Amino acid sequence: MHRFFINKENIINDTVLIDGDDVKHIKNVLRLKIGSKIVVCDGECSDYVVEIAKIGNNDVCGTILNKEKSKGEPPIDIVLYQGLPKSAKMDLIVQKCTELGVCKIVPIVTERTVVKVEDNKKEQKKIDRWNRIALEAAKQSKRGKVPEVKSIISFERLINDIADGSFTIVPYEDELKIGAKEILKKCNGEKINIIIGPEGGFEETEIAKLKEIGGHIISLGPRILRTETAGFATLSIIMYELGDLGVI
Repeated sequence: MHRFFINKENIINDTVLIDGDDVKHIKNVLRLKIGSKIVVCDGECSDYVVEIAKIGNNDVCGTILNKEKSKGEPPIDIVLYQGLPKSAKMDLIVQKCTELGVCKIVPIVTERTVVKVEDNKKEQKKIDRWNRIALEAAKQSKRGKVPEVKSIISFERLINDIADGSFTIVPYEDELKIGAKEILKKCNGEKINIIIGPEGGFEETEIAKLKEIGGHIISLGPRILRTETAGFATLSIIMYELGDLGVI
């Protein structure tokens, strides 16, 4: 069944109201009819099987047939802090990390970041596009909520944000001895930060600062991974070891 995300306020008793762009998608693209069944998610990990009862010009109304807890959310919250990459790589990162179960994505600017977004309007357009990509990926992968892509932050802001002692993993090409599996044995919490550098990697001074606040510097193996691959790999490893990846 097709999946849609709505605000919880649009669920009243046993009735669901769908509005916005999804209305056109239901009517003109999917060509669903009265009586068609869909899945509606409130973004808080509850799924509703809904039968369409009315299709209007600006909204679609449905009747709730069943409610259950979403099976698409992992038991651990993972926040990806991604060094801002060039071209459309961030689109791919947002899409695939949403599929893998990331909780939130925060683009960061480091010393070696090539892309500089200094126009607020341009930045907001990028953020809006990335959030739309996250929404579509969440629908496709049957997530229980849509990961939020936050505004771009500086490396200094990153350090301040994660200095609360939350468990942080930093893949680094010059780390040759410590692997992810070994470090994850030390994780007792339900939240993990992943910090990924841009195309040029991290400066040594940045790694030193991350170590100072308790970041765990790890190796992803003998091969150098691209910035868009490193996040996928790290997220997959964590989900396999601590989450639900591979569990049937």
